[in-house]
Amino acid sequence: MDPRLKRLKFRAWRRGFREADLILGPFVDTFSAGMSAAELDELERLLDQADQDLYAWIIGRVDTPEAFETPMMARIKAFRFEARGAREDLGG
Repeated sequence: MDPRLKRLKFRAWRRGFREADLILGPFVDTFSAGMSAAELDELERLLDQADQDLYAWIIGRVDTPEAFETPMMARIKAFRFEARGAREDLGG
């Protein structure tokens, strides 16, 4: 596996905030291999943000700052419903 993708997967699954892990981990697992270098840069920039802030933006509890309201953030926000549905299908 590409070291960059491996690092991104680790960061997405081990945020230290379980709710964020359950959205970001599956998102990165599902989409990162097909992302361009620019998209990976954008994803890394989002993962650099504080867990509580990032999660609040994803679920819409707090408005996403303009600098982070990107196509990648829109993809993650849309994916959260898929991730939730998958957990419910598994009884979680």
